[in-house]
Amino acid sequence: MDGFNFQSHRAQLITAAVVASATTAALISVYQSLSKRSRRRDLDQDILRSISSNVSGNKNVLFDGTAKHSAEGTRELPAPTTTLSYDEDLIQEQLARNYAFFGDEAMAKIRKGTVVVVGCGGVGSWAAVMLVRSGVSKIRLVDFDYVTLSSLNRHATATLTDVGTPKVKSIERTLKQIARWVEVDARVDIWRKEDGGKLLEGADWVVDAIDNIQTKVDLLKYCHEHEIKVFSSMGAGAKCDPTRVQISDISCTVYDPLARAVRRRLRLQGVPSGIPVVYSTEVPSDVKLLPLPEEEFQKGPVKELGVFDDFRVRILPVLGPLPALFGLHIATYVLCALADKPLANPLPIKNRRKVYERLLRDLLNRERERVGPQLNRLPLDEDDVALLFEDIHRGRSVLPPHAVPVRPTLVRWDPAGPLTLENVVVMDAGDAERHLTDGGGPAVWGEEVAQVVDRRRAEIGRMREWVM
Repeated sequence: MDGFNFQSHRAQLITAAVVASATTAALISVYQSLSKRSRRRDLDQDILRSISSNVSGNKNVLFDGTAKHSAEGTRELPAPTTTLSYDEDLIQEQLARNYAFFGDEAMAKIRKGTVVVVGCGGVGSWAAVMLVRSGVSKIRLVDFDYVTLSSLNRHATATLTDVGTPKVKSIERTLKQIARWVEVDARVDIWRKEDGGKLLEGADWVVDAIDNIQTKVDLLKYCHEHEIKVFSSMGAGAKCDPTRVQISDISCTVYDPLARAVRRRLRLQGVPSGIPVVYSTEVPSDVKLLPLPEEEFQKGPVKELGVFDDFRVRILPVLGPLPALFGLHIATYVLCALADKPLANPLPIKNRRKVYERLLRDLLNRERERVGPQLNRLPLDEDDVALLFEDIHRGRSVLPPHAVPVRPTLVRWDPAGPLTLENVVVMDAGDAERHLTDGGGPAVWGEEVAQVVDRRRAEIGRMREWVM
């Protein structure tokens, strides 16, 4: 009986302890919830006071924050919320996931960082938004362009009420709504190498999201010469495959029309490498530039025309998510760099540079057998090899059953024809020897293979039309 009473008393003590613990935990949870609710209520009231202050001082701003027409009929954006004192606990709560990822010391570096975004369209706007959402507290936005209806399929912040207003102002307003502590310097301006240092002053990182090739090259060269860290975006237009988007040094870009042009111009100016970029290895073969009116051709060269000298007027087809992906890649890279936790070795999606080098070397040796050992260079380079092998022939032999060759090699389809992209195909090394010995072409492999080659040539033709 005494044992039973002891066990009963012990059970009562354990039950009481469990109930007390649960009650204490519940009280702590309720206290924390009420505390957070109180802080958020104070924040809401502070924001409402700020909005009311802005509205009372600007008769052209509606209370819901949208823009309206002024008496002159021009569109105006509401003034951004002014930077007021903001409780540090609230900032850290808003950035809690970033603090959990980077830690206090790294986040302090991010929050002290200054980033300049040059080009605030589909790519630059997304980069700016995610940099500020992640803790960057000082950002300068540089772009001369205005929001149009066609901007709305890809721009991170633009809405219908922004049409006709500067892109940088649209982004500035949104950034102020996201993070009240952020310092935004919005410049409706164009970067030019003659006075570009003023717009880059104080930058820890520069984001290049410029469309124009020459201005892009000038900016990258300026940053390289002045030891300003810069990250550059290559072409997101006419792309749709997100698996082809990657980060690389400019010198290692495999195939991208814009990357190729920028890389070659930089190399001529003494900048062969050292600039990280985001680009896509996808070749836009089935999408065309929208046509230009005949009068544009009559005015002269139309490759690069626009609002300002040397800016194009041609409209690029753009699938909205791709510029966003480019901007997110940029923001991630810059944030990690600011935190002193850089991406040490970005893994290329196509880590096959050695394959391209071997294919090019084999082709050079084969051509030397034709014309002699004095041949030092081919009219094709590693980028062309990557294009032919990956994008045109998909890593497969042009011969049935179109399998992956055991030892792939490049060979002229018409041995007597010129060495061009259109006249080079992929075969297994053994088939290539027979091809050259027997004279090549349909006479050796038949009309079915010839039709495959013709289809590949058509793809290259569409690619050339895009690049030019």
